[in-house]
Amino acid sequence: MSRMKILITVIAYPLPSRSYDELVCTAGFDENRNWVRIYPVPLKFLKGLKKEGKMESYKYTWIEIDLKERTDDFRPESYSPVKYDFKDVNILKTIGTHNSWHERKSICLNNVYTNIKKLIEDSKEPKNVSLAVFKPAEILEFIPEEDSRDWKDEWKRLRNQTDLFGGNEPEKMISKIPYKFYYRFKDDEGNVSKLMIEDWELGSLYWKCLERANNDEVETLKKVKQKYFDEFLKKKDIYLFLGTTKQWHQRRANNPFVIVGVFYPPKKDQLDLF
Repeated sequence: MSRMKILITVIAYPLPSRSYDELVCTAGFDENRNWVRIYPVPLKFLKGLKKEGKMESYKYTWIEIDLKERTDDFRPESYSPVKYDFKDVNILKTIGTHNSWHERKSICLNNVYTNIKKLIEDSKEPKNVSLAVFKPAEILEFIPEEDSRDWKDEWKRLRNQTDLFGGNEPEKMISKIPYKFYYRFKDDEGNVSKLMIEDWELGSLYWKCLERANNDEVETLKKVKQKYFDEFLKKKDIYLFLGTTKQWHQRRANNPFVIVGVFYPPKKDQLDLF
């Protein structure tokens, strides 16, 4: 067990759970710029950290928390909170976007992969890398694909049971997004990958756009793509936060990674070169 300072950089879309309310994949960097995955993290904890009504705005904030290495997870970045009520957490400084994200970049971009084969090789024993920053050579497509419109029956049954924290009837389950979203991209050798995006910001954007479009899903998907593809490629210098799922990493899948976050500082104006 150790007291650790973590800069939160990854908050994925929640998944239902019986024991811990909805669970959220949460990760970030410690003071030595090493990746740390924290789970389980209940949605209730993040709801308590809302700023200006936006849970995703809590990204890039330092927290101080007691963590212990997980003995049931071979991935070296994986830790669990000592106290599942998170009452031992201290909320520290939030890092802003000033100076073209300079401070954020100084923490997040110390070890950047550019080759997917190298990353997958490092995900194998003995390194078992399961979190990484990846810089695509080119993003080719942003792809929405229809998905089931409700959670699996087994997950709904789990959440219909009393949860660990509340002691009463569980809250209404978080809504499921009826689409999966992917980036298709090239690495520095031209290898093409298609990975699913599980970032909370993307899910939040979908619901906001759906509301503004009066539940018109065609218009909603158009607006989501406009930001994550058209605007990002034109104005942003895109890096991807990649993470493995324990199940597929343990099975040694050909590519066990998904996109758990998008890091998008602004592109530097070419006039700055002169």
